[in-house]
Amino acid sequence: MTIRWGILGTGGIARTFTEDLLLLGHEGHEVRAVGSRAPETAEKFAGRYDIARAYGSYAELAADEAIDVIYVATPHSAHHSAARTCLEAGRAVLVEKPFTPTAAEAEDLTALARERGLFAMEGMWTRFNPLVARLRDLVAEGAIGDVKAVYADFSENAEFDPAHRLWSPDLAGGAVLDLGVYPVSFAWMLLGEPATVEAVAVPAPTGVDANTGIVFGYDSGAVALLHCGFFARSPQTATVVGTNGWIDVAGPFWHPETMTVHRDGAEPETHHVEIAGHGFTYEAQEVARCIDAGLTESPVMPLDESIAIVRALEAIVSQPSA
Repeated sequence: MTIRWGILGTGGIARTFTEDLLLLGHEGHEVRAVGSRAPETAEKFAGRYDIARAYGSYAELAADEAIDVIYVATPHSAHHSAARTCLEAGRAVLVEKPFTPTAAEAEDLTALARERGLFAMEGMWTRFNPLVARLRDLVAEGAIGDVKAVYADFSENAEFDPAHRLWSPDLAGGAVLDLGVYPVSFAWMLLGEPATVEAVAVPAPTGVDANTGIVFGYDSGAVALLHCGFFARSPQTATVVGTNGWIDVAGPFWHPETMTVHRDGAEPETHHVEIAGHGFTYEAQEVARCIDAGLTESPVMPLDESIAIVRALEAIVSQPSA
């Protein structure tokens, strides 16, 4: 089955994803069209990647009946409106993370996709990384016993620019939505929805969160200790602690190639994978697998989980600042 892709947006993430799709041409992935708010931008993007059709609006892209699924690559403040345009036109969507900035928007897109019987998924590429998939298997097999703690951290030294989307309240800026979604989703993948969510955030001059510590509590007695920020670059590692050992995921944990399993009474085991392309090939393959199987959601990144994660992100940013 050939999966015909449309690319909505022409920024850096759109270029990276498109380059990975082109690596999958032998598997039946075809980049059919690109859409931008400016015709000249779409045409330049199409020329760069030899894409047949370039549209000067998102609505025109969504109306193309020769497209099976559209990758929504706008800044996340525009995810809801762009994805809704696609779903209303009958197109399946892969929406770059975070799914939306608010739970209400995530619920709206989910309801629309289900009403129309269309595939929709949040593009949390970490979930589909082969090393992360192996990590999930090891945990499910009981390799380190029952998981009692997850540590994950994603912080960058970002230059302050009040006009940039990262620092703008009007553009859903802040470290939690841009970076914190990774450690939050990672912990959620292993421990599920927390019973309690607590956070302390240091605000930027613009008011968005810029350095945030997060604690999840679980009825099982497990905890997750998470961090994200814009003030300094961190190791960006993760550790999963179980009753019989632990697993260290080397940085960047959100795009890992190496992890080490420490089992009680045994020598450490190092697992390494060679990542194909930039690392987006795996989520694209999952989209194709689901569509080919007639699924409207991925069991690896289900829509209800995306909604719950966005709701938690909202709760985190709404807590009092430090």
